[in-house]
Amino acid sequence: MNTFAVIKPLFKYKKVAYYSVCLNNEEHTIYDAFVKTQTALNKNKLYHILKWLQLIGQKYGAQNRFFRNEAKFSDTSALPPIGKDREPHYVEHGKNKNNNLRLYCFRASENVVFLYSGGLKTAQKAQDCPNVKNHFILANQLTKAIDEAFKNKDINWNEDCTLINCDNNFKLYYK
Repeated sequence: MNTFAVIKPLFKYKKVAYYSVCLNNEEHTIYDAFVKTQTALNKNKLYHILKWLQLIGQKYGAQNRFFRNEAKFSDTSALPPIGKDREPHYVEHGKNKNNNLRLYCFRASENVVFLYSGGLKTAQKAQDCPNVKNHFILANQLTKAIDEAFKNKDINWNEDCTLINCDNNFKLYYK
């Protein structure tokens, strides 16, 4: 059975526009659900990722170096970036720590990023972690469908390639 998603703009900074998707006629995006859940469960870890979204959006643009590759042969990536010494730091008990909260995303360009969902990663590989496995699989399915929609010109770039355009009734089908 095919399921579908509708692309929704989230927020735009100076250098990056962020988008997400609503699944199967849901009112809220999967990113919104992630933020709501993680605000209750992992507020400080979430705040760290939100600071990265802001910093990437305002100052740097969506450069590859800020996105962690979670699997070979996948265009899906994750935040926060690798390394506990990168600013802004994630601090726990007064020490810089690695943030194991993952937000899966698709970096379509240096100006456009699709934000999905995620969770606390407790295993070396996303595919082996019960907390993030389903989020990672869904993110890969959505990334593949979005990439295909770009190839089919169902999703187009605006004139300076800083935003996307698609028909208001466009549905992104994924398996």
